[in-house]
Amino acid sequence: MILPISSSQFESALPVNRALHRFAVITAASTLALIGVGGLVTSRGVGMAVPDWPNTYGYNMFFFPVSKWAGGIFYEHTHRLAASAVGSLTSILALWLYGKSARPFMRWAGLAVLVLGGATWLARPQRWEDSLVSVLVGSALLGASFLWPRCEASPVRLRRLGLVAFFAVVVQGVLGGLRVVLLEDQIGIFHALLAQLFFVLLCALALFTSPWWERTRRASILPRPDRKPVVPERPPATDSSTALSGSPALTQAEKSPTRTPSGPRPLLLGTTLLIFFQLALGASMRHQHAGLAVPDFPLAYGKLWPSMDAASIAHYNQLRMETVSVNPITAFQVGLHMVHRVMAVLIAVTVVLCVRATRRRWGSGHPVSKLSLVWVGLIALQVGLGAATVLSNKAADIATAHVLTGALALALGAIACIVSFGEPVEIRLCEGEAKASRALSQQHFATGTAGLTHLQ
Repeated sequence: MILPISSSQFESALPVNRALHRFAVITAASTLALIGVGGLVTSRGVGMAVPDWPNTYGYNMFFFPVSKWAGGIFYEHTHRLAASAVGSLTSILALWLYGKSARPFMRWAGLAVLVLGGATWLARPQRWEDSLVSVLVGSALLGASFLWPRCEASPVRLRRLGLVAFFAVVVQGVLGGLRVVLLEDQIGIFHALLAQLFFVLLCALALFTSPWWERTRRASILPRPDRKPVVPERPPATDSSTALSGSPALTQAEKSPTRTPSGPRPLLLGTTLLIFFQLALGASMRHQHAGLAVPDFPLAYGKLWPSMDAASIAHYNQLRMETVSVNPITAFQVGLHMVHRVMAVLIAVTVVLCVRATRRRWGSGHPVSKLSLVWVGLIALQVGLGAATVLSNKAADIATAHVLTGALALALGAIACIVSFGEPVEIRLCEGEAKASRALSQQHFATGTAGLTHLQ
C-alpha cells in the first residue's frame, strides 16, 4: 500500500499549543514593525542621531528623558526601544519552546542577573539605572519561573530554531550598536540583511507551531480511503538466511522511500533566493547615502540604459547638485541601481511562472498555489512602490513601505518553499502493514470527526 508519511512522523505527536502559536505570530509581527521603524531611520538619514551605544546621550537607554525625544533622536531611540522589545519577545518564545523544562534555567538565570545587578550597584553606585534594570530583569525571570506554563517541550527541531532565533536577535542588536560606534556602512548593510533573515525565521516558527501545520503533519500519516491500496509483489527468497528466518526478502523499491518529482520546488526556491539577492542590492543602495543614483523612471537619464563613462557621470552629478544638492554618485552606484531594476523585472516574471507551475502541478486549491497568487500581488505592489520611491525623490514613508513589502515577499516565498518541500513522501509498506493500515483507515473514517478529535 502507498501511504504518505511526513518527514517528521517519528517525532512524538504533541497537542497543539495555540497560545504558543499566537505568541510566535505576535513576535513575527513585532519584528516586521521593527523593520519598518529601522527603515524610517535609514530613509530619514537619522541613524547617527544618537551617537553613543548602548547608552543614549549618557543615559541608560530605558531612562532617557521623554522631553529629549525630538527630531531624529525620536526615530533612532524608538528604534532601539522597539529592538529591545523584540529581543524580549524572542527570548520568551525560545524559552516557551522548552516548556516546563525551562523553569530551572529561568530560576538560576534570574538569580545570576540579580547578583549582577547588586554587584553593579556596589561597584558603580552612580550608574544606579543599570543596576535597577538588572534587578528588574532578574526579578522577572525568577518570578516567571514559578508561573511558567507546565506544557511539554516542543520537538527538538523547534527548540533548536528557537535558540537560533535567540542568538540571531542578540547578534542583530550588537551589529546595530557597532554600526553606531564604528561608523561602517558595511555593518549597516549586514544589519539590514540579518533583519530580513530573522523575520523569515520567526515566520517559519509561527508556521511550525500553527494548528494547520500540525493537522497537515498528522493527516499525512493517516491512510486515505480514496487511494487504492497497492501491495507490491515479492520475488522468491534466494538468500539462505532469509529463507531460514521465514521472512520474504524486500525489494529495493520497498526498502527505500520514493519521493514525488520536484515539480515547481526549484523554481520557488530560486525565486526566493532572487528576492533575497534583490534585498541585498536594495540595502547596499540605501546605506551608501548617495541619494538616488538614477532620478527618473521608467527611463534612466532619458535612456533605457544610461551612459556610465566619466564624462556622463560628471554631467549627472552636476545636474544633481543643481537640483537637489546631494552627494555625488559613481558609475558603480548607477550600475547597481540599474541591476536592481533588471532584477525587479526578472523576479516579477519568475513569480508569475511560479503561479503557473504550482497550479498546473498541484491545482488551484493547493496552499502553495494560493500563496503564489498572494506573492504576485506583493511583487506587483513592490514594483509600484519602487517606481514611486524614485518619482517621489525617495520619500521616507514610500521608501519604508518598499522595504516592508520586500520583507513580506521574502517571508512568503520562504513559507511557500517550506510548505512545498514539506509535502509527504511515499513509503511502501509490507503486506501485513498494508492490512493494518486498511483496517485503521476503515475504523478512522467510520468514526468521522469524533475519531479525528480523539487522535488529536
